[in-house]
Amino acid sequence: MAAQPSADPLLVQAAKGEKVHRPPAWMMRQAGRYMAAYRKLAGKHPSFRERSETTDLIVEISLQPWQSFQPDGVIIFSDILTPLPAIGIQFEIDETKGPIIASPISSEDGLKGLQKIDLSKVLFVGESLSLLRKEVGEKAAVLGFVGAPWTLATYIVEGGSTRTYTKIKRMSYEAPALLDALLSHIAEAIADYVVYQIQAGAQCIQIFDSWGGQLTPELWDRWSKPYIQKVVCSVKGQCPAVPLVLYANGNGGLLERMRETSVDVIGLDWTIDMLDGRRRLGDSISVQGNVDPAVLFAPKSAITEAINSVVQKAGDKGHILNLGHGVLVGTPEEHVAHFFEIARSISYENHDIYRSSQIASAALC
Repeated sequence: MAAQPSADPLLVQAAKGEKVHRPPAWMMRQAGRYMAAYRKLAGKHPSFRERSETTDLIVEISLQPWQSFQPDGVIIFSDILTPLPAIGIQFEIDETKGPIIASPISSEDGLKGLQKIDLSKVLFVGESLSLLRKEVGEKAAVLGFVGAPWTLATYIVEGGSTRTYTKIKRMSYEAPALLDALLSHIAEAIADYVVYQIQAGAQCIQIFDSWGGQLTPELWDRWSKPYIQKVVCSVKGQCPAVPLVLYANGNGGLLERMRETSVDVIGLDWTIDMLDGRRRLGDSISVQGNVDPAVLFAPKSAITEAINSVVQKAGDKGHILNLGHGVLVGTPEEHVAHFFEIARSISYENHDIYRSSQIASAALC
C-alpha cells in the first residue's frame, strides 16, 4: 500500500527528513525591528520585556511576519532569557546595554538561589503558543525556542552581554565543579521548558547555542555538548515525534560535534558553504540555512541567486531554508517578501533544481 501523506506541516516534514516538494522557509528574527508594524507597536510598548512577556503582544508580534510574508514557520516572539526568573535568576533589559543579570553567579553561594523551574511564571509562553496554533492552523509550523545551557550560563556568570567571556572561561578552569553544577541545573530546567512549549503547541523547537562558537571545539565538547545532550535526551524521552534544531553562531568548527547531540536538524551559519556542510554532516540528518543575512540588502536578482545556490547545494531532502543568522535591522521588507516568494516558487521537480541537487548528493559520496 502507498504511504499516507504526512499530516505534519511542511517544515516539520523536512526536519524529519521526509520527502517534500520544496524546501520550507522561515527566518530567524523574522519578527522584529526591520518591520514597520513592529516599530509602531514598540513605540506604544517601549519595554522589551512587556512585549515579550504579554500574551496579546507576543501573539500579535509573532503573527506580523506571517501575515506579511506567509513563511512556513511561525516562531514565538520571546527571548532565550525569558525562563531565567522561573529558576530564580532575575534580569532586566537595558535598551543600550542589553540584558543585565541582577545577581551574577560567581561562587557556590550563588547556586543556593537557584530553584526548579516554576512554569507558572512563564504561562504567557504557553498561552501564546496555543493561540498561535489556533491562528496558523496547519498552514505553517509553530516553533518554540530555548537557549542552550552554555549560552545561558554566559549571561548568568558574566552578568550580561560580553565580548570576551573571561569570567565564565576562568570559572571553567578554576571552579569546574561550580560551572558543572550550574550547567546541569540549567539543562534540567530547559528540558522541562521545552516540553512545556511542546505541550502548549510548539511543533518544532530550536536550541540556540548563540555563544557556543566562542569555545574551542575541545571546550565545546566539555562545556556545551554534554548539557545540550541532557536536554535532548530528556525531551526525546517525552516528546520523541517533535524535531529539535540546534544552531550555534560561528559553528564551522563544530558541525560534526553538533551532530553528536542527537538533534534532528543542524543550523548552519552563513560562513559555511552548504555543500561542505552537507559533506561533513552526511545526508541522514537535516540541515537549516544558510543565506547570508546581508544579501537581503542586495538587488532582488542577487537574493534569488543566493537562495538557489543554497537550495541546490543542500539537495532535495532534509533542508529548511533560512538565513545563516537573524534578519538584520534595516533590512528592506520587500526583500524579505521576495525571499519567501522565491522559496515558494522552488520545486524539486523542476529540472534545474533537481539536477543540481543530484549533483550535490553525489558530492557526498
